[in-house]
Amino acid sequence: MGKNTHFFGQPIFSQVLSFVDKTVLSQVRSKHQSDRYYKKFDTWQHLVTMLFCSLSGATSLRELSTGLLAWQNKLVHIGIKTSPKRSTISDGNSKRPSAVFRDIYMGLFEKHRHILPDSRLKMEVIKKLFIVDSTVISLFKDILKVAGRPRKDGKSKGGIKAHVMIHAAELMPCLIRFTEGVRHDHTFLKHLNVPEGSYIVMDKGYTDYLQYAQWSDRGIYFITRMKDNAVYESIDDIDLPDDKDQEIIKDETITLEYTANGNKETLKLRRVVLWDDTKSKVMVFLTNSFDQEAATIAGIYKYRWQIELLFKKLKQNFPLKYFLGDNQNAIEIQIWCSLISLLLMEVVRKNIKRKWAFSNMVALVRFHMVSYVHLINFLNDPEKELKESIKNQGQTSLFPT
Repeated sequence: MGKNTHFFGQPIFSQVLSFVDKTVLSQVRSKHQSDRYYKKFDTWQHLVTMLFCSLSGATSLRELSTGLLAWQNKLVHIGIKTSPKRSTISDGNSKRPSAVFRDIYMGLFEKHRHILPDSRLKMEVIKKLFIVDSTVISLFKDILKVAGRPRKDGKSKGGIKAHVMIHAAELMPCLIRFTEGVRHDHTFLKHLNVPEGSYIVMDKGYTDYLQYAQWSDRGIYFITRMKDNAVYESIDDIDLPDDKDQEIIKDETITLEYTANGNKETLKLRRVVLWDDTKSKVMVFLTNSFDQEAATIAGIYKYRWQIELLFKKLKQNFPLKYFLGDNQNAIEIQIWCSLISLLLMEVVRKNIKRKWAFSNMVALVRFHMVSYVHLINFLNDPEKELKESIKNQGQTSLFPT
């Protein structure tokens, strides 16, 4: 029998777990003493259980526990002697702090971030760019107040808001904070800690003139949309380039007032007005960057869409519609483990040469989690691996007559 690289000594789920650095896990376990009061369901078992939930698409504790029970004979190879019961998983999600899984995510992000940068990036400024946005995850119970106006009938779901910052060159969250859905976005800005010379792009929901002034003093640049009701004074017009196809219709220096320690202060900013032909509307940008061209300012803001694609990728591939617990800690654990799954699958994608749609790659892992297939080899050349598999089995057709 010829050599076959199609099969592997570990199932696909175990191969994905191999990207979880045990050093990171050990450091987090020591920091939080997360195994101190647990005899059986330790941090590693808890993490594996929740990653299985995320990657398999389990929607309830019963689905998760029975799924793991069916996989019992394979769990031993990844350090789990017995599959956890529903009550064990429920207690772990309720009592083990979600900060444990937050630190696991951040540790794995730091471990793998060197392979995340996208070599296709063209603008040099992208390497210094951070994108900020938030997304609301609806809950079936009113655990947290949801964003938006109350319904007339008085009924509403709860909601948890994830405030996220990503580095534009890595396109993975590097800072996350959870709040109730009703919390205003701009409160997240005080948690940002970026180096001098960085650019921060965000929508107008984050408008905070005091924060803008502090960033300007620290040499940090921002690009955002200007509020329609903003009161400002035009100081000087900036010359537009001689380009007939130029979408920029106005570029000017303005001042506006803000309050600091009870005193009125003046902030000097730049206002760029662009005609968006695709949407047939005018877009007005606000920034403290006077060195970049107006078209570059507009281009940086358009790149903000990458964080919307990240939210879409997370919600479509690791659905957050059904939660295993009805308390905030359990919900946060499930969200963090979805983010860890997203990160691990991005690491897998970076380790293969062939281009795959992210959703197709996740679907393959989901459908074949317990299959003994060499994941990287198969993703690199599935046709070759399939032909070799058929050849070694002595078959001539996928559909024998």
